[in-house]
Amino acid sequence: MLLTSISFIIQAATALLAVAFFTLLERKVLSYIQLRKGPNKPGLVGLPAPLADAGKLALKEVTIPTFSNLLPYYLAPVFGLFLAFIFWILIVSFFGSMSFKFSVMFFLAVSSLSVYSTMVSGWASNSKYALLGALRAVAQTISYEVSMALIMISAILTLKSLDFHIMDINQSKFWVVFLLWQCSFVWLVSTMAGTNRSPFDFAEGESEIVSGFNIEYSAGTFALIFMAEYMNIIFMSVLTSILFFGSSSVIIFLSKSLFFMFCFLWSRGSLPRFRYDQLMDLTWKGFLPFILSFLMVLVSLVFLM
Repeated sequence: MLLTSISFIIQAATALLAVAFFTLLERKVLSYIQLRKGPNKPGLVGLPAPLADAGKLALKEVTIPTFSNLLPYYLAPVFGLFLAFIFWILIVSFFGSMSFKFSVMFFLAVSSLSVYSTMVSGWASNSKYALLGALRAVAQTISYEVSMALIMISAILTLKSLDFHIMDINQSKFWVVFLLWQCSFVWLVSTMAGTNRSPFDFAEGESEIVSGFNIEYSAGTFALIFMAEYMNIIFMSVLTSILFFGSSSVIIFLSKSLFFMFCFLWSRGSLPRFRYDQLMDLTWKGFLPFILSFLMVLVSLVFLM
């Protein structure tokens, strides 16, 4: 029990540090895509910039909307960050003491709960812009979770396990991506949509709904929403590496995870935003029929073999 607690504390601290410097990586990548330098004044190549941002958000005055529902207004960001932390239990710890037999089911259960954080944030703010952004985000997240769950079933049938650690071990000699390369592409697009990232960032469409569901949040409460979003991006990158690419060593595993994190930033810097009807058509008329057809073929092959 003590080793488990220590391991989770280390993982949580590592995840927070990763979030801080992932924001710096995002600003650097976007700046070089746009042919500029990005943050480079504070310290060595701008390394203290994330710490300065964190301090600024922590010290800013918290504004409270007059007509908001205060208790859910404050609890929603805390709940979202709590769920983002819970995800990291699924990653095998340094001491090997936290390994779930049913990791996939636990992941799907927790990811479905994350919808409530966004929905309550928009509703409790008592703002039409916030509510509209929350409704769009909830519909988008639920839609793409269907595709992600079906792709996970394909990985389960191929790797014969519900445990992420066993899935990782079973790919030590052969990566599943060579068999499920179509599904891996759909999975990557679905993770971008599920985390509300470009080109699917409709929850924060600045040109239409003025920052969406988090418009009434500022200072510390906004920082919690911000941290939860980026922590989910990092976790989905790690999970992509586990599901389709396995890992023979820690260095290779981190390198692959960093590449998928870069893909999130690359898409933001190079792709325009979809229309909302195109987003829904993509999942319900494109991804869902494809994954169901692929799953039927895969089940038939597994049954015959």
